[in-house]
Parts: sequence; C-alpha cells; structure tokens
Amino acid sequence: MEIFSYMEKYDYEQLVFCQDKNSGLKAIIAIHDTTLGPALGGTRMWTYDSEEDAIEDALRLAKGMTYKNAAAGLNLGGGKTVIIGDPKKDKNPEMFRAFGRYIQSLNGRYITAEDVGTTVEDMDLIHMETDFVTGISPESGSSGNPSPVTAYGIYIGMKAATMEAYGNDSLEGKTVAVQGVGNVAYKLCEHLHEEGANLIVTDINQDAVKRAVDAFGAEAVGPDDIYSVDCDIYAPCALGATINDDTIPQLKAKVIAGSANNQLKSSKHGDIIHEKGIVYAPDYVINSGGVINVADELNGYNEKRAMKKVETIYDNLIKVFDISRRDNIPAYVAADRMAEERINSLKTSRNQFLLNGHHILSRR
Repeated sequence: MEIFSYMEKYDYEQLVFCQDKNSGLKAIIAIHDTTLGPALGGTRMWTYDSEEDAIEDALRLAKGMTYKNAAAGLNLGGGKTVIIGDPKKDKNPEMFRAFGRYIQSLNGRYITAEDVGTTVEDMDLIHMETDFVTGISPESGSSGNPSPVTAYGIYIGMKAATMEAYGNDSLEGKTVAVQGVGNVAYKLCEHLHEEGANLIVTDINQDAVKRAVDAFGAEAVGPDDIYSVDCDIYAPCALGATINDDTIPQLKAKVIAGSANNQLKSSKHGDIIHEKGIVYAPDYVINSGGVINVADELNGYNEKRAMKKVETIYDNLIKVFDISRRDNIPAYVAADRMAEERINSLKTSRNQFLLNGHHILSRR
C-alpha cells in the first residue's frame, strides 16, 4: 500500500502509529479532516489479518466520520483509531493508559470514544491520561448508554423520510419492518409503538424477538422473510449490506430508514432504489444521534441540549432529500454532497480570510 499516495488522493491529514512494548499496544490513529474542528471518532479493537488491513480500516472509518460529523452539523472533523488485537484476550489497563498518552500528545487534534471491541471501562482508562475522550462512565461526566439517544434520532429521521414519501410525517398506522431488535432497535420500536405504528420484527436472537412481540404486539417473521413483507418502511437495524441484488426485488416498502451502518452493499444499490422511487435515509445521517450525543460531552453534558441537537436529524434529512431532487441524484450521493458543501464552504472562507490578511500585510 502506497500510504502517502492514498492519503494525498483522499486528502487525509495525518496517520499516527502508536506502539508500547510493555503493554502490547499497536494502534493506528487516522485523522482525515479537521476543517470543521478537532477530529472525533471511536477506537476500534480488532484482530486484523495484516497491518495493511488495519491501516486501510482506520483510513476508511476516519473519512466516514468526517462526513458523518459534517452532515450532523457538528463543528468536528473526522478521525478513527484501530487497535490491533483480540478484545477478548489482549486487553490490559496499561494498554489503554499508554494509548491515552498518545492521544494527549496530539493536543486536541483527535478526540476518541468507544467503538467495536472497546468499552466504557476502556475509555475511563484513557481518561486517566487525557481529557480528549468521550463515552466515559457517567460518574466522570458522560451521557451514559447511547442507545436510547441513537434510537430517538432514528425515529426522528424516519419521520422525515415518511414526510418525503407520503407528504406527512405521521407514523400512525404505518407498518414498519424492523430487521434486528437489539438495544437501539428495541427503543426505536418503543417510539414507533407509542405513535401507533404496526411492527413486523425479526432477529437471529429469538429472545429479542419475543421481547418485542410481548411488549409491542409485533408480528414476528423469519430473518430471510423480512424483506418481502407488506410494509411501508423497511428499517435495517442489524447487519450492513442488506440492500443488495437479492433483497431489492423483494422490497415492498416505500421508505428505507434504519440504524445499521453501511446499509447499501455497493453504491449501485443506492442508484437502483433511487430509480425505483424508494426514499432512502442515508445511514450516516439518520444514525448520527450517538455521535451528536457524545459530542455534547465536550461542552459539559446537558441532556436537554443534546436531545434538541439530535432532533436536527429531521432537518438534515430534509436537506438531503432537497439536494437529491435539486440535482437529480440518489440520496446517498446527496448526503455526501451536503457534507462536502459544508466543509468546502468553510475551507473557501478560511482561504479567503488568509488571502485578505496576506494582502493587508503586503500593503504595509
């Protein structure tokens, strides 16, 4: 992998390699863009097949956070960390404290949070060495479990997508097919049930299915049957890539809006559903409630303020749909364009400011 060529092509700012022999730490911090503010993105711990795979994952995820934070209206850039190792076997307190010292050495350019393979307890260890960490325990000023906030954001975003598809945002009487009923999706079902939506659910965990059936009167179907049910909204809330060649012909929904990451198997599937007239709420826009919530911790967490910001997901999606119509492009492209317009606008104004300053100095 030609790292500098890759970084130049996709405009990455920094790649940091962190090693601590005593604890076994091997971490890679990727900072994609800090135009809007410090890079915020979680720390993932994973058993990668190679160091190159780890680098590529860090770079890919960091760029994704730039777009997610920009689309969410946050004054934050995008970054990500991957720690190479098995989170079940290789963790130790010294590892995360050593990593915290590396974060501290970046002087606020990068702020981390928990991600796949890391926990609140790991963030607390990092917090012993730096303040540039979110998602710590509530006793230390964190917002706690992010699932309810993320779920609320999905619910708000689903209403925006429903407005686009049906001309009003009421979910009463709408049938929503929810794929996966984990922590976030269960709370989403709670909001939908309270508004009077009809629920069809599936999950490989039958206890999770039973819980939703008992609590909300949901109809249960098999994991492979969720795509073809008669519904108004399909909510992918488990695995990624469930919008693909096999599932799209089965879908009867007019709206796709859910919490899963990387819902489109490839960009061509976003093109196909756009051509079919299905309203798609791009995943990184609709599921940004969690990052909006932890970002509020940077100002001293205020739940009321955070929830008000989460509600802007509705407006952000309306903007995406407006751009999609304006430019006749699929929603997933419109989301990228919205994020890029925000970043490029600030870059332009900043460059103009620097240019004006140079001219003033030159005249002196």
